[in-house]
Amino acid sequence: MASNPPVSQTRSFSTVFLIEMWERFGFYGMQVLMVTYMMKKLGFVDTKANLVWGAASALIFATPAIGGWVGDRLIGTRRTMLLGAVVLALGYALLWIPSNNLWLLYGALGVIIVGNGFFKSNAGNLVRKIYDGDETRIDSAFTIYYMAVNIGSMVSMTLTPWIRDYVGERYGDHWGWHTAFGVCAIGLLLGLVNYALMRRTLGHVGSPADEVPVKPLRLLAVLGAAALMVLVSALILLNELLARICVYAAGVVILGIFAHLIRRSAPGERAGLVAALVLTLQTIFFFIFYQQMSTSLNLFAQKNVDLDFRLFGWHLFTWIPEQYQNLNSIWIVVLSPVLVALYNGLGRVGRDPSVAAKFAWGFAAVAAGFFIYGVGARWAVAGQVSSWIMVWGYGLYSLGEMLVSGLGLAMIARYVPVRMGGFMMGAYYVATGVSQYLGSVVANLAHIPEGLDNPVESLDIYTSLFNKLGFVGIACTAIAVAALPLMKKLSDSHAAHTALPAVRSEELSPQP
Repeated sequence: MASNPPVSQTRSFSTVFLIEMWERFGFYGMQVLMVTYMMKKLGFVDTKANLVWGAASALIFATPAIGGWVGDRLIGTRRTMLLGAVVLALGYALLWIPSNNLWLLYGALGVIIVGNGFFKSNAGNLVRKIYDGDETRIDSAFTIYYMAVNIGSMVSMTLTPWIRDYVGERYGDHWGWHTAFGVCAIGLLLGLVNYALMRRTLGHVGSPADEVPVKPLRLLAVLGAAALMVLVSALILLNELLARICVYAAGVVILGIFAHLIRRSAPGERAGLVAALVLTLQTIFFFIFYQQMSTSLNLFAQKNVDLDFRLFGWHLFTWIPEQYQNLNSIWIVVLSPVLVALYNGLGRVGRDPSVAAKFAWGFAAVAAGFFIYGVGARWAVAGQVSSWIMVWGYGLYSLGEMLVSGLGLAMIARYVPVRMGGFMMGAYYVATGVSQYLGSVVANLAHIPEGLDNPVESLDIYTSLFNKLGFVGIACTAIAVAALPLMKKLSDSHAAHTALPAVRSEELSPQP
């Protein structure tokens, strides 16, 4: 009997790429509205909305550590990713319910937190397994994978604010918000249908647990633990002190895990784990900047940005304030092919910069981006800066994101042993979750006092924060540059103890 032909890397990658794209469509369509929903519909002040979303973000990024372990050890990487997508669709569907009940909001966020935990690390781990050992192409693979995030979010962050306003004007503001959340659930359902049609391309990729039937009692235990985690997450979101304790404790635990693994690892693995730790610490600082997109930059657009785009005096179009977050996705989709071509071209001649060098360049770009917001205030009219200032600020910010966050998963794939892959990707997400909460704390430095409606005064408050973040970005750049010799030594030591298979020759492409 003839065996089935081998599935190409490209087809396998395309399956993960597309489910990730739809999953991020749902997530960012929800995120773009959440802070302003809490303020405008639930009556939260800006500091409370920022911290609730910061705590939710921290948990959203922390739970993949558990999801990675479930995928590696219990029910399989592919099954866990699929379970996560189903749970996420349920979470967005709960936000679709036309009620402003706080328990419903926290419960829905709890479901989203758990669903993301199952999905995120396992989807990334599948990409890592598809290109395992293909050292010259793994950065490009994760850059294109990162583009999947932003294709989905680019569409949803444009669509959901517009749907909210369109439906709200015709059927009432109440229906507008919840219909927009419902679109996120519909998007993920489309992603699940697409995955069902393409799932055979991943039949050879996954963890050992994927290769055996899952035991019913084990599956029930996973589902029961997930339900308990939903309840725990909702309680954490209700209590600001508890949220702060949990987030900071998670940071300590992650550092302890890294220290334990480094101490217990084989000599050939130790240099790679230390390198991963250094880059993970840098990533924590980066995500403090990143969290400003949904918090301080979002609220800045609400109060201090001229929403009209004009060119040479001609009016082009007008955006809704939340849609400015979409600039991040637009820039990443535009820049991703450029960076992939650059990485591949430099790789062919042996000149591709190290991940550590890319991190340093990324911090420099982020610093420049925040300074653009600050400098733009000098030409503000009646307390409002031009929309084009936001475009160019987000452009540099997004370039920095691609060089740091976009390569974070590639860094784990490069330096962490395969047997720790799912768990360490989860640990990486916990670290980014801690920094997301810290980013919300930083965003609250730009708190607008209740009753302050003068845009000139709020402009000074926001741009003061952005300029400070620019200087912090310069300091992070200097630290990253100073760490380059250490990172080269660690990388060389890791490479010397790692036997790499021959590089595959097929061209990386997101097309099925």
